[in-house]
Amino acid sequence: MSQLDEQTLLALKTAFCYMPHANDVNEFDHAGRVQQILHDIELVKEVLLINECDPDEVADEIHPDQANNSSY
Repeated sequence: MSQLDEQTLLALKTAFCYMPHANDVNEFDHAGRVQQILHDIELVKEVLLINECDPDEVADEIHPDQANNSSY
C-alpha cells in the first residue's frame, strides 16, 4: 500500500477521531455488525501506521485543544 497525500491523510485522521474505540464496540449498540466494525477499525489503524502516524496520537494531533495534558 502506498503513502497517502497530506489532504487524504488528514481526512483519514479526522474520520478516525470519530470512529468508536474497539473496546466500545458491542452487540447491543452495533447488532450484527461487530466483526465488520472491528475489521474497519483495524484497517484504518494499519493505514495510519503505514503513513507513520500513531493511531493513539491522532486525536491529540487533530484536536490539540482537547488533548490530555500529561506531565511526567
